[in-house]
Amino acid sequence: MTHAIQARDLAKHYGETKALDGVDLEVPQGRLLGVLGPNGAGKTTAVRILATLLRPDGGRAQVCGFDVVKQAHQVRSLIGLTGQYAAVDETLTGVENLVMIGRLLDMPRADARRRAAELLDRFGLTDAGGRAAKTYSGGMRRRLDLAASLVGRPQVLFLDEPTTGLDPRSRTELWGVVRALQSDGVTVLLTTQYLEEADQLADDIVVFDHGKVIAGGTPDELKATAGAQVLEVRPAEKAHLDLVERVVGELLGVPPEVTGGLVTGSVPDPAIVPAIVRRLDDLGVVAAELSLRKASLDEVFLALTGHRAEEPGEQGEAAA
Repeated sequence: MTHAIQARDLAKHYGETKALDGVDLEVPQGRLLGVLGPNGAGKTTAVRILATLLRPDGGRAQVCGFDVVKQAHQVRSLIGLTGQYAAVDETLTGVENLVMIGRLLDMPRADARRRAAELLDRFGLTDAGGRAAKTYSGGMRRRLDLAASLVGRPQVLFLDEPTTGLDPRSRTELWGVVRALQSDGVTVLLTTQYLEEADQLADDIVVFDHGKVIAGGTPDELKATAGAQVLEVRPAEKAHLDLVERVVGELLGVPPEVTGGLVTGSVPDPAIVPAIVRRLDDLGVVAAELSLRKASLDEVFLALTGHRAEEPGEQGEAAA
């Protein structure tokens, strides 16, 4: 199997802080790797090293077979990068932004304009192409920023939390763009704090915490590591919430979580569920919602790290 990205024992230190502490990564050609972790986990540091913007203090990495330190120029010619914040020039129009990138890549002017028109059409920005980027919505700016990273037709694309700050509709639109890139054979490394985003897009996932990779696998493989299915019960009457919590806790043997009127508990054996239903029925409790599902990636992350992915890490990620 050909790997577009390979990293072995990557390390980066800022004083006593270990931003990366022996990280190994492999991304097969044409796959999308989701890199999960809270702020400060080392995700952005890893991306900056792989994109040749930062030198590692230890270990080595290759992108498309080229060493990111010794052959940085060759790596840069093959990659695209979209960071956490849109990097477009707001005083230029959409067309001018993309043509400028093309010219910086030594494209003839006519080719740069042709490529700009292709990308504006692909990202649904043709009508806005003649307007200054400062008039764009947040979602439009992110799409323009992503288009800019594709002007040079990269083989590998780094997306560092590309949907941060976007509304749900804009995030969903950007997901569609990323899926299209995958279908074109582009290898993608996506960092995100949104568990749903990784679940929707990633072929494979690695979980970062405190500068280390603590788990990896496909989304389903990671969910299986939680070791249990999840029962959710919402009583039809709020007055019965405490009763449902008590019954579920007694039969599962551990206190369930109660959030917004929903009682949630890990189920080691699905055979327990009918007993819970019978007990609630005997007590006259009607369930407005009752479901048994696989663990979510958020629950997997909590089981692996002891905290949820949206919580900030204990270590700050330097230059993040």
